[in-house]
Formats: sequence, C-alpha cells, structure tokens
Amino acid sequence: MPKSKIDSTLRKLAAGIPTASSPNTSIMAKTSLGKPDCPHCHGVGYVRYEVPPEDPRFGRLEPCVCRSAVIVQSAQQRLFELSHLHQLADRTFENFREEGHKKAHLTEQDKRSLQEAKKKAEEFARHPQGWLLLEGGYGCGKTHLAAAIANAAVSQGIPTLFITVPDLLDFLRFAFNDPETTFEERFEEVRNVGLLVLDDFGTQNATPWAQEKLFQIINYRYINKLPTVITTNLLLDQIESRIRSRLQDETFVQRVRITAPDYRRPTETSNPDISILTWPELRAMTFETFESREDEIGKEIAIVSTVEQQDARGNKFKERTITRVTVTENDVKTLHEAVRAAVTFAEKPQGWLTLLGDSYCGKTHLAAAIGNFRIAEGGQALMVSVADLLDYLRQTFSPNSDVSFDRRFHEIRSTPLLILDDLKERGTSSIWAEEKLHQLLNYRYYAELPTVITSTLHPDEFALNYPALWNKLLDATKSQVYLIEMPPYRRITRGRGAYGRKWPAVKR
Repeated sequence: MPKSKIDSTLRKLAAGIPTASSPNTSIMAKTSLGKPDCPHCHGVGYVRYEVPPEDPRFGRLEPCVCRSAVIVQSAQQRLFELSHLHQLADRTFENFREEGHKKAHLTEQDKRSLQEAKKKAEEFARHPQGWLLLEGGYGCGKTHLAAAIANAAVSQGIPTLFITVPDLLDFLRFAFNDPETTFEERFEEVRNVGLLVLDDFGTQNATPWAQEKLFQIINYRYINKLPTVITTNLLLDQIESRIRSRLQDETFVQRVRITAPDYRRPTETSNPDISILTWPELRAMTFETFESREDEIGKEIAIVSTVEQQDARGNKFKERTITRVTVTENDVKTLHEAVRAAVTFAEKPQGWLTLLGDSYCGKTHLAAAIGNFRIAEGGQALMVSVADLLDYLRQTFSPNSDVSFDRRFHEIRSTPLLILDDLKERGTSSIWAEEKLHQLLNYRYYAELPTVITSTLHPDEFALNYPALWNKLLDATKSQVYLIEMPPYRRITRGRGAYGRKWPAVKR
C-alpha cells in the first residue's frame, strides 16, 4: 500500500479525537475531565496533536492545558502518598534534639556534629539547591533531618519524593505490571521530581539492572543540578565508584557526618554481643582496682614460659621452663608510666595508645579500665581480642547470618573507641584475616579514631611482624607506645602477702 494511503488511513482513525489546533470534534465527551468551556478539548480533558506519523506524539492522547493545575496537584498527591510522609509528619526541625538523648552523655564532638547537621539541613530546606549528603551510623538522626527537609518542601508546594532506595527500585520494577502507567513515565517522574530524598542509600541489594537505573537517576539529577538529599550509613569508599565520584564533588555536594550514637539505644555499648567489657571479670578491671605493686621491688618472681625446641631428628616440641627474676625499681616505673598514660587517655581519648609487655603484666587490666571508664561516663567502647574479632567478621558469611559483612565491618571500624586485646605475631591467622585487620587499623588511623592495642610482642618483634603499623605507632603526634617490663603479677613466690596499695581513683 502506498505511503500516502497509509497516512490517510491513520488520519481517519484519529479523526474522532479533538486536536490541539482545532476546536472541532466528532464525539461528545461523556465525562468532563477538562473544563467544559475549554476551547481546545471542550471538556474532554485530552487533545491530539496534528503531527506527522513519524512524530512521537502522533496518535497519542495528551492532557489538555486546562488540566495542568489538576495534573500537578494529582502528581504531588501521588508522590506524597508514595513517600509515606503522612507517617513522618512529626519529623520536623523543631523537635530534632541536637543535644541527643539525655541518657547518652554525648561527647562535645557528637553534639557539634548534630548541631552542624541540623544547621545544614535547615539551610537546605530554606533554599533547596545542590545536594546534601547526610552520613552516620544507625539511629543517629539522618532520617529525621531528611524527613524534616521533605516536609518543609511539601509545605512550600515543591513536588517531593521521599523514599528508601530499595522501595524506589521496587517502585520502578512494578511499573512493568501496572496498566495505568509505563516504566518510562514513572522513571521520568522520579528523575525530574522537584526534590528527591533518598533514604538509607546503600542498603539495597541491587541487580545490575537496578544498579544501572539508580545510577541513571543520580547522574541525570547531577548533570541537571536538581535538588537531592541522600542519607547513608556507608563510607564513601563502599559506594559504587561512579556514584561516589559525584558525591565527592565539593562544589555541588554538601557532606555532613553525624558521629552521635544510636538515639534508640542511648546506654548501649558498641556491639554488646562481642565486647568482652560485658564479662564480670572485665567489668571489675578499673583504675581503682589496679595494683601499684611497688611493694614487690626486690622480691623474686617465678616466671613459667614455653620454649619451642627441636630434637636430633628435626621434630619440634614445646618445653616449659621456669625462671626467677627480681623486681626492680625500673620495672615498677614502666608500669606506673603506662598507668598514667592510660588514665590520661581514659579522661580524654585521643589518638592511639599501645601497651606492650609479657602476659599478666597488667596490659589487659589497663585497657579494660579505659573502656569501663568511658562507658561509666556515658560513652561507647568496644573491647575484643583480635582473634575473636576476626571470627566475628567471618560469621557474616554463614548462610544463617542476618547481617552483611560490610555492615558489621563498618560498625567495628567506626566505633567511637576500639580496644584490641592480644595482637599476636603474624602467621597465626589467614591472609584474608590479616588483610581485614590491616584495613580496619588503617582506616582508624587516618580517621583519627581513638584506639587501644595490647600485645605480648616486644618492640623489635612488633616491628618485624607489623612494619607498616609500627611506623604509624612511632608517630608521636598520634600515638603513644609503652612497654611494661614488670613480671607477671600472678606468678609470685609462695608465702607472699597481699599486694600493695591500689592506684588512686580517676577524676570523674
């Protein structure tokens, strides 16, 4: 059939629909979607453009201009319902507690981070321009501030979509089975909305298709400079590289990190299910119960040690030996220096503190005393042996695990105060474990997060086993290292009396 006849047939099929260029129509509107006196649609609510067949609008019904206000209002209402903002109507700037939970006893840094986050969020709500990235742990207030921004935008008449990333991806997928809309229409609606608030970014378990669509939305809004708010509990290096690159644009994106702990659990220590500070014996290790041991000067201490031997055939075996040493003034001096450093660190945790020495010389007691003091002050502290920590991370790969490795690793490495007990020589763990330990310590060093390490390795041994870490520990501006040379206090000569005086109480 000639093209002219095809065009003629198509025009006849579409002849009964009102056009945007002609008031004539061959059908009467059975319903009045549009205005009855509209000169374009005569109340039908839709028009057909007279365009060539190759035009994308050919044969399609388009909403009439008389319905513009209704369509905008309907779209805003649909976005509002999708956002579930009626359930978040109580999240406002007025009831955001920038001082945190009264039981939490936040540090000054925590309070400043909350105040700064609220200030930046209020500024963004007044003038929604650029992007705002709210970072922080679970329950720190990110969603409250994001919802407050969304509520303020809705009150100003700005079309707003507040949605978690997993729900957004589901919203797009469901369009394929929705007879009332197309995927393209829904996709355009999302990426062009006046204000897009993406909550819990990074929690999605996205397929390659979903990840690509998410990137297209973010990239489109980035290129067109559309106001966007994103909240995440991830670190930037955990976010897909293309998206991370855009979030790092300091000329367009404001980044605010909240360091406050979970508001819903104000008195909970970090990761209570792994921290050994919950054990009765460790809870009893305080500065008040630490023994000064100066009355041991000049006394003989028996030390039992295990030495690896090798017989004539090359077979290795372990042999226990007993040696006796006399406690010197210098031994006690090294102990007291470590105690003073631990007390100072507990009162104001800054940088790193490393305690070295033989087993039972007091390292673990001092480390636990630091953690117990911080918890008593309302802070958070996580104390764990290195071996248990690595097992704790491995458990995330179990089929029954209800938490991802990334989330657990992030919680550990960003905890306010981390106390790693009993760092052993290399070779006792797998390559994977050693790499994760390196990543954890490397992050905390450069993030300047307070950290305590105890080890039976002496300085030379430590340097040989962990050369990169040892170089960091030698940086006196960020780290202190103390070698306790006292013999083990539990290996004392029979018949000896009680220990000497206790260490003075720490100021509170």
